[in-house]
Amino acid sequence: MTDFELNSYDFNLPPELIAERPVADRHSSRLLVYDEARDQVTHSTFAQINDFLPPEATIVFNRSKVFPCRLLGKKSTGGEAEVFILSLNSPDHTYPVLIRTSGKKKLGDEFIFGDLKARIVKIEEEGTFCVTFNVSQKDLPLILETLGKIPIPPYIRGGESDDLDKISYQTVYAQEVGSVAAPTAGLHFSNELLENLKKAGHDLATVTLHVGMGTFAKIKVDNILEHKMHEELYTIDAENLKKIQVAKYRVAVGTTTLRTLESAYQNGQVHFEPDSGFQSTSIFLHPGTTVQSIDALVTNFHLPKSSLLMLVSSLIGRQKVLDLYAEAVKERYRFFSYGDGMLLLRKPR
Repeated sequence: MTDFELNSYDFNLPPELIAERPVADRHSSRLLVYDEARDQVTHSTFAQINDFLPPEATIVFNRSKVFPCRLLGKKSTGGEAEVFILSLNSPDHTYPVLIRTSGKKKLGDEFIFGDLKARIVKIEEEGTFCVTFNVSQKDLPLILETLGKIPIPPYIRGGESDDLDKISYQTVYAQEVGSVAAPTAGLHFSNELLENLKKAGHDLATVTLHVGMGTFAKIKVDNILEHKMHEELYTIDAENLKKIQVAKYRVAVGTTTLRTLESAYQNGQVHFEPDSGFQSTSIFLHPGTTVQSIDALVTNFHLPKSSLLMLVSSLIGRQKVLDLYAEAVKERYRFFSYGDGMLLLRKPR
């Protein structure tokens, strides 16, 4: 079927529509609103998002915080090296990483980043490695704040971040350190907008899903049903779980929030044991899967042939999503992480 063919998720995007920087005020980003029940498109801004929400909606955000996971330094032999930390979750004090350097990598190789040193202790499949650092698990995040670089995507300025990205590539409500990519739909929400939404009578809830590199991994199979999603860790605390469960109308901000809610959804409700810590999910949402946990989605414009584009298509259909993207291109919306976004209002189920 066409919905399962990778090439069916391709679209043409003029390069100048890829956003290099965010707009000055987060809530000034443009917002394409699609009302599925009316099959109607409205062009607006995030500052006006309340105009399209029903009364007393519950808006759910992913509060994971991006950490400076990209280290640039040297091999112990002197050559240049880059180590990209994939996760800070380390029960055995080893960390999964990607390594970019000349020559073959082998066990025991050392890489030096000022006073920080990494050593390969395990070689994994698919080009990843496990390393140890010469600092404690507690101190590593603090050291990375000084030595590490924010991991903006390669399609933004060649992936070279600067000090501005430390602020702009982070949601204003980020709390729990652990993501290697921002949950970018949330970048549009300023503190002012969040306060306005609360004053309008909406409830704000949060979950945590630490975004991994696999979210943006290219799909390498022609039949998307053969694609294996990466695992990511998520959790929901007791207070926010209650808010989510009693919601009259549930809005997920971002694909990572939706993946969390849908992973926890069973028997007609979102379930989670707050004392269970982090759980893993490798859920893959695409046309043919039924999304039950949300009534609406706030999302950015995603890359062609990406699992994120397929996730959005699981809500309103592949062709409709491609039609909306074509409309966005026509109207000169800005695309990808620092670009504009959409609000998809699903018809009642």
